[in-house]
Amino acid sequence: MLITICTIFVSCNTLDVYEKNTSVPGYLWHYNFQPGFDFTITDTAAFYNIFIVLRHTDAYKKNNIWLNIGTQLPGNSMVRYQRVDLQLGNDAKGWEGTGMDDIWEVRKPLTNGPVQFFKKPGQYHFTVAQIMRENPLPDVISVGLRVEKAITK
Repeated sequence: MLITICTIFVSCNTLDVYEKNTSVPGYLWHYNFQPGFDFTITDTAAFYNIFIVLRHTDAYKKNNIWLNIGTQLPGNSMVRYQRVDLQLGNDAKGWEGTGMDDIWEVRKPLTNGPVQFFKKPGQYHFTVAQIMRENPLPDVISVGLRVEKAITK
């Protein structure tokens, strides 16, 4: 029993800070549907991993999705945008992520490893918009944001 408990504590290298997923109405992601994600950061010296979490059906016709990620810092009214091309799969290997029946979930990092992204304590606001050519974009079930605090040894 003691060995099992020790293994669990040693094998963990991240601590969840925030995760929220928002359902896409009718599995049709319109340009004007831009889910927002709000969370508070208190530890600005820590390193964090930031992920987009996307669920789609097997019927999704593309291998990727282009997103526009908006970030608003605490106490600042300005929003900075970053365009991101998330690869969801390829013709040779199929879908990335985990699947059950015809639903697939992929968690893609927005950063290259742990970073000191949050320089000010306070509430951060992220938005996610799809910027594909197709509007509405069918077969997208939900979009989410996950922030993990990386544990340094």
